[in-house]
Amino acid sequence: MFAPQGPTVRELAVQALSSVEHGYDLLAPKFDLTPYRTPDVVLDAVAHALSELGPVDYGLDLCCGTGAGLDVLRQVCRERVVGVDFSAGMLEVGRARADVAGRTDWVRADARALPFSAAFDLVVSFGAFGHFLPRERPGLFAQVRSVLRPGGRFAFPIAAPPRPGSAGYWALLAFDSAMRVRNAVWRPQFVMYYRDFKLSAVREELIRGGFSVELRELPEVGRRADGTPRCRLVVATAV
Repeated sequence: MFAPQGPTVRELAVQALSSVEHGYDLLAPKFDLTPYRTPDVVLDAVAHALSELGPVDYGLDLCCGTGAGLDVLRQVCRERVVGVDFSAGMLEVGRARADVAGRTDWVRADARALPFSAAFDLVVSFGAFGHFLPRERPGLFAQVRSVLRPGGRFAFPIAAPPRPGSAGYWALLAFDSAMRVRNAVWRPQFVMYYRDFKLSAVREELIRGGFSVELRELPEVGRRADGTPRCRLVVATAV
């Protein structure tokens, strides 16, 4: 799962026993060598799908990490792009690796209290929602809605859940269970519950939060054995 230059088991254990913020600070130098980084095939597919929606001016990458999603925004935004994350370590690595100057701002902030006005045409996010408890999502979506201009879009990919009984299903269940045990006996908590982020519930929460929602297939990511897409793009438009 990890590149030879990626984090060691000991490093992962130390990170897992930290808070979410400090854990990512520690992981930041090797984050791009882990499977936690969104794969290029998904990033490229999202960039292609967003380009079909037409060019936009200002974009925000929510929970940007080391900035992989900012590369997507640079392809579809004509003006400035902004990355926001609460991990100073992730932002430092992303800023150091960025090869585009003058168009990108890196901001340290909590996604649950965004320090922006309604200035963005597009907000994207990649792989971050497992760090928010279900009860926090309505507030998170309200924050996104507050920084979008009228008609602005909030877009993020969502993978099809593993089939019950499959190896992926049991692996995800085991990871989720391990995190819940860890958080029951250890503080600070490390919230990472990806089984809680279900499309049907998320879609309803977005609609209640003032968005219209459409789903777009990402054919570049492929299909499952039954022909259904492996990954879709949620496009929520502020109404």
